[in-house]
This record gives sequence, C-alpha cells and structure tokens, in this order.
Amino acid sequence: MRHAAAFTLLAASSALAFAADMASLESGLRHAMRLKHGTNERTGTSGKAIQAYMQAGLLRTRPDQRFDYTDYYLLQKPAPFLGHELLLIEEEYITQYIGCCVSPGLGVTVKVQGSTQNLEKFAQANRCTLTDNVDLAHELREVAIKNRLPKAHYASLSCRERDAERETS
Repeated sequence: MRHAAAFTLLAASSALAFAADMASLESGLRHAMRLKHGTNERTGTSGKAIQAYMQAGLLRTRPDQRFDYTDYYLLQKPAPFLGHELLLIEEEYITQYIGCCVSPGLGVTVKVQGSTQNLEKFAQANRCTLTDNVDLAHELREVAIKNRLPKAHYASLSCRERDAERETS
C-alpha cells in the first residue's frame, strides 16, 4: 500500500513538472512573439525560444527544412500554444543575402481547438498576422517537407518584422 501511494505521488509530481515545463516553454515562445511597447521590435529572441523546445526534446536540433530565409521545425511531440496544439515553428532570419526580402521573426502553426479568439487577441495586441483555415499539408509540401497531416482546422500566426511594421486599422 505504501508503494502504491509513493508511486501515485511520484506520478502526480512528474505530471505537474511536465505541465510546468510546457507552460514555461509556451511562455518563452509568446515572449519572443510579443511586441515591445511603443516599438516595432519583439520582446524576446526566437532563437532562445526554439533552443528551449530543442532542449525539451520537442524539436530536432536542426530544422526539418530551410527555405529562402526561413527554418521550419515540426514538433516531435504535442505541445500547447494559447490553448491549441502547436505543430510548427518557423524562424525567419538572414545568414547570407539571397535576394529580396527577409523579414526576421517567428511564426507558428497550430491545430485549432475550439475558437481562434485567443489567437486573434494575441495577433492584434502584438501586431502579428493571423491566417485562419490554413492548408498546412499543402504549405509544408510547398517548402519540400513531406508530411501526412490529417485534415483539420489549422491556423498560422506570423510575428515577423513585416507584421509589426504594417499599419493597424
């Protein structure tokens, strides 16, 4: 009986630690996507957020693909983002000039769980661009990533330099 209680306590504490880790990862990703008040700059860096997901074993250490200026990382295990299931992280940056036009920043694609209202609010508050009803399987094939994603409701949130610079209405 004592072993069962100890096991239950250990399992519960492991689940809580896992949830705390997921919350910390999500917080870091949101931080990298937030806009600094009164500027067009983001509050955090995409590289740090991506490194944290790598260290947690949720992303490969190298991108699944690099196309133009963007690294594409498919999640290896489910992770939450604003109440939805995070599937893809994109990081746009320049290492070598290959032509017009780089727009540094971060983007994510999620499998929508319920309403997109929380994504809409985040996008509006941080001058990001939300694209709802994305054909993720097609988008991935466009950048040469083979996939077998089920038909579902997907949405993409882009928080890049060009998104922050666009006029708000």
